[in-house]
Amino acid sequence: MNSADSPFFSSGQSLDDYSRLSPDLVIDAVESTGRLSDARVLALNSYENRVYQVGMEEGAPLIAKFYRPQRWSDAQIREEHAFTLELAAAELPVVVPLADERGETLFFHEAYRFALFTRKGGQAPEPGDPEQLYRMGMLLGRMHAVAQKQDFSARPTLSLQGFLDEPVAAVLASGLLPNDLQPRYRQVTTALRQHIAASGLETAAMQRCHGDLHPGNILWTRDDGPWLVDFDDCRRAPAVQDLWMLLSGSRHEQELQLSDLLEGYETFHSFDAGQLVLIEPLRSLRMVHYAGWLASRWQDPAFPRHFPWFNTDSYWRQHVGSLEEQLAILAEAPLRRL
Repeated sequence: MNSADSPFFSSGQSLDDYSRLSPDLVIDAVESTGRLSDARVLALNSYENRVYQVGMEEGAPLIAKFYRPQRWSDAQIREEHAFTLELAAAELPVVVPLADERGETLFFHEAYRFALFTRKGGQAPEPGDPEQLYRMGMLLGRMHAVAQKQDFSARPTLSLQGFLDEPVAAVLASGLLPNDLQPRYRQVTTALRQHIAASGLETAAMQRCHGDLHPGNILWTRDDGPWLVDFDDCRRAPAVQDLWMLLSGSRHEQELQLSDLLEGYETFHSFDAGQLVLIEPLRSLRMVHYAGWLASRWQDPAFPRHFPWFNTDSYWRQHVGSLEEQLAILAEAPLRRL
């Protein structure tokens, strides 16, 4: 797998990727697209990329997203944009990048690449709400019906190498994991890899997916219901990758939620029930990947500032313990719909 397939753990990252991204530069970049700013710039919560709300002389503020240098290729970013525009053309509620008169959605200013979006209000969905889960299921069924019409050619595929092997290597190389925990960490991640490989994840049917559909990437609006945002991690993955992060609570609660979600989903698209066995393997990968992502970004000044608990003994003991608990869960029967 090449570095383009493994953007989180590329060794080519510069430690000062965003050091020159000042408010003045943000304004200059936005105005380079022919728009006139009112010079109001508000930094929004975003760590992988940098995202700003920029006031306009005319009309509502825009959202400017500056992509982390050396992470995605231009082709990968444009393919992300094309996917969201395809979904919007099918009348799905998706926040899409703004295009210029040539249809271009990826803009360049000095060393940075950026995209512009209209500002969309809303809040995260209510965890476990049956009606909202049903409506989310309908939206995801519609989205996957469109997504299956073609495939990605530049975006990566969810894999054990990208979501386990490389994150584990990043953690071990970071110097953050306490020495006395390293044997347990190596043992549990090796065992997790064996279980996940045996689940058939990498031989499952893959399709275009949002890839990171946790509740924070859903804007629930009073009038329109759910809107999907931030397709930055879109990739080829099993369809269930876009469903399982909406489940929460006990096993029984998750199975009830899964039933509501799939009832809505199957209104518009069929679902392969055989993919339910992949939910806990995918959850395991996310747990490993998250720690590896933070470890690989620790030299970015934004990360120690926003995740101060990550470089603590208590975090790592809890993390390794959680992975060991997850290993036990993998030995249990998979979640089912009730």
